[in-house]
Amino acid sequence: MNALPAWLTDSRLSEDIEPLLRQTDDESLERLAAEAQAVTLRRFGRIISLYAPLYLSNFCSSGCVYCGFASDRTSPRRKLEFDEIERELRAMKKIGIGDVLLLTGERTNAAGFDYLRRSVELTARIMPRVAIEAFPMSVAEYRALAECGCTGLTIYQETYDPENYAKLHRWGPKQDFLERLETPERAITGGIRSVGIGALLGLSEPIGEALAVARHARHLCRTYWKAGVSVSFPRIRPQEGSFQPAYVVNDRFLARMIMAFRTAMPDIDLVLSTRESSNFRDGMAGLGITRMSIASRTTVGGYVEAETAGASQFEVSDDRSAEEFCAALRAKNLEPVFKNWDAAYNNPLPEKERA
Repeated sequence: MNALPAWLTDSRLSEDIEPLLRQTDDESLERLAAEAQAVTLRRFGRIISLYAPLYLSNFCSSGCVYCGFASDRTSPRRKLEFDEIERELRAMKKIGIGDVLLLTGERTNAAGFDYLRRSVELTARIMPRVAIEAFPMSVAEYRALAECGCTGLTIYQETYDPENYAKLHRWGPKQDFLERLETPERAITGGIRSVGIGALLGLSEPIGEALAVARHARHLCRTYWKAGVSVSFPRIRPQEGSFQPAYVVNDRFLARMIMAFRTAMPDIDLVLSTRESSNFRDGMAGLGITRMSIASRTTVGGYVEAETAGASQFEVSDDRSAEEFCAALRAKNLEPVFKNWDAAYNNPLPEKERA
């Protein structure tokens, strides 16, 4: 493997966060919570922006030991046809969702770039905002997706420890640590307006992972200051294959990590998905977290065919309906927002051509 980029090992990019992560006493946690809440309120107000994932395909060419979609799993493989994608989007729209994250496995013949491009184009006709979480692509491919209406990319490095990364990714294109690490920069260069990063917590030593995520986020913010950058905090969840993580990341540490990121990076979105429990999500909303998934289905076809959609990538922990989740936010004097932008800014289609 080629040399690691200098920013990844530059401790100056994370020196303010490290002491906050290493503290363990109750008093410091309470002070951090108060500061994180104040920073969140000043910068974001009481808004929590909401999105939902749409799994297009569970075909995958890689052998990640921790993933329910790995190519050696025995569950049936499926991809949505374009009429099925439209039905899923209509079902999502009925519950208020306007911000969609399209997901696939690693690049395959069954679900490659052309399939993803057409899926983005279709989604942009129906939904105001479209983002993707898919295989790494070239600058030219990201440019083509941006021209179709894609405005965001989420891509987790999974682990920032190169040696552990090599052990966890047994085969397939995802074995290339540096190509994945450089993906957010290619996406921004290609015209994608916002990128989301994170580590899959539990795969490697948690404090080291948190510091690497912080360095990555700051590198992106400083180098591509016109782009939006967000950080997610996913923890390993049960999945087909029964992989057991080497490290346990408890609620207390995860809360400290989120709040440390908020105080150190006041302007970026911090994201929490339905991997986490309803109690934890309710507790962190407005206390650092400003963006959350809602009513998620992690199966292919899960919104229309909830009972028969097949194996999921991982188990959802917070399975509340959109109405239940929004009611919980409002009970905390927080405002759930499904849409606070106009699709005209995405530039995919004139208004008269949108569904």
